[in-house]
Amino acid sequence: MAYKNLMEFVLRLEQEDEIIRVKEFVDPVLEISEITDRFSKQPNGGKALLFENTGTDFPVLMNAFGSDKRMCMALGVDSLDEIGEEISALFKSVASPKKGAIDKMKMLPLLGKVSSWMPSILSGRGDCQEVVMQNPDLGLLPVLKTWPNDGGPFVTLPMVNTVDPYTSIRNVGMYRMQVYNSQSTGMHWHKHKVGARHYAEYKKMGKPMPVTVTLGGDPAYTYSATAPLPDNIDEYMLAGFLRKKKVRLVRCLTNDLFVPEDVDFVIEGYVDTSEELTWEGPFGDHTGFYSLADWYPRFRVTCITHRKGAIYPATIVGVPPMEDAYIAKATERIFLEPIKLTLLPEVQDLFMPTEGVAHNLVIAKIQKDYPGHASKVMNGLWGAGQMMFNKILVAVNGDIDVHDVPQVIRAIWENVTVKSDVFITRGILDVLDHSSGTVGMGGKIFIDATQKVDGEYGFGSSVVLDAPSLKGKMQEHPNFITSIDFSLLDKGYGFVVATAAQPKEGNALLQLTEWVERVGADSLKLLLVVDDTLPLGDWSTILWYAMNNTDPIRDCVISSSGTLIVNGSRKRITDPKNPNIWPNVVTMDAKTVCAVDAKWDRLGLGSFIESPSIHISRLKVGEGADVVD
Repeated sequence: MAYKNLMEFVLRLEQEDEIIRVKEFVDPVLEISEITDRFSKQPNGGKALLFENTGTDFPVLMNAFGSDKRMCMALGVDSLDEIGEEISALFKSVASPKKGAIDKMKMLPLLGKVSSWMPSILSGRGDCQEVVMQNPDLGLLPVLKTWPNDGGPFVTLPMVNTVDPYTSIRNVGMYRMQVYNSQSTGMHWHKHKVGARHYAEYKKMGKPMPVTVTLGGDPAYTYSATAPLPDNIDEYMLAGFLRKKKVRLVRCLTNDLFVPEDVDFVIEGYVDTSEELTWEGPFGDHTGFYSLADWYPRFRVTCITHRKGAIYPATIVGVPPMEDAYIAKATERIFLEPIKLTLLPEVQDLFMPTEGVAHNLVIAKIQKDYPGHASKVMNGLWGAGQMMFNKILVAVNGDIDVHDVPQVIRAIWENVTVKSDVFITRGILDVLDHSSGTVGMGGKIFIDATQKVDGEYGFGSSVVLDAPSLKGKMQEHPNFITSIDFSLLDKGYGFVVATAAQPKEGNALLQLTEWVERVGADSLKLLLVVDDTLPLGDWSTILWYAMNNTDPIRDCVISSSGTLIVNGSRKRITDPKNPNIWPNVVTMDAKTVCAVDAKWDRLGLGSFIESPSIHISRLKVGEGADVVD
């Protein structure tokens, strides 16, 4: 279904008891973020929140996409799989052979439906231009500062509209924007993104780059801006398909870009490509760690318009689970079908666990037909659009449900011979991955947990697990190991997790390898080591933390006895092999936590929810955005 504006979506959330209106003043500096963090980490994502008293003329909508139900409501479906199924049916209808004129005539209604999703241009102004700020001032908007060490307030749900200067093909991306002053922001587009490519093209031409940022409107617009569409595919076409109604565009007032006429805010401007880059950040990011400051272009505002009764949408990101996990889940379910239809038909299902923060971990189920088939899928996925950012890829087959973690663990134990089924290589990573020494490049690891067939090297687990003997041998460990979790071993799997203090001298991975070699157990398939600030048994936190802090090229080794050893701890920045700056974990400061605790009862938020930062703060090192050894 199509929503005519963000308020209509809010009213729908209210009908479904999915939102809480907060009428008392809550400060956009940290307090809104702290309250939202508490709700977003509740089972099933908690409630959406509408903060009506922000010290500005505009309310702030938070956590609107932060549950499976609300994500489905935003896209007008009962299940996200419905969208993928519709894409599949549409593709098959268009691509199927047409035997004669009658079959071709039957295509006309379908083609008419497709054309009804294509964006159109209106003459005159739209609802988004009902109010024009004579002197544009970003300070009039309730832009949030979300975490204590952020470089300033950030616009966190912007739809950034740009066009290719050669082809005029539009792109709508989502790139955070740090507000510098009343009329300028940073523009944080990574080098792999289309916005950055457009910027480079304008720079070559020596021309300023027109940019218009929109906020709000139909939630389908916001989702489409995050979607991993192929380059040169219009995001507003996807939005039209999702809402089953074309997006109607109007011309901006101070540049020649076109934006949806029913969004809540329009921020027009340009990037001067001849201007020096500006220092942007830090920012508490979706990895759960701060992304540290770096150089990015400056966006200059020429005009701000908004509709009457506009709502300012925002989100926060940080240690998962948070709202972005549900957006990533939508992408997982929607884009599975295009991958199957156009690239890898043998892929039956994909799962991106929340702990993998979208790109660190992907589990793929395949229809395996021949030796080495899983390797073909590995190469295909790592070469497919934004899947190139994936760091850890696991392949399974058979009756495994990739969404059932115990089943995946069992498949790894039963089907993996580490020496032949674990592949470590180097490739493209997300720019926000802090573990590698080179920005945007680092190690990747593939685990082939499919059932082996004749002609393949490994034949799974033929070893007998003697858990008591293995436990006894592992008690003689390096002195920096502080505790060992044998719970998976007790369940019949040769996987061990240990915690460690930062070794004061020597190579930690070398010492771990020597330990495993002394143990000499071919039934130990995995040894994962993390910092001793992590509580053993909290598997979600351990996986999230280890994946963020591991560069497989540097931090993984396969022992002679066939154990995969992973050093998932924070690395010493004094080691030349590591990045010279290591980011801190994102948590809220004690002052804000106490302030929200004190006002909780009068905000009408329901039963008290403790701050997640109370437990996460044990993972911090110091108080800054970066770690100082």
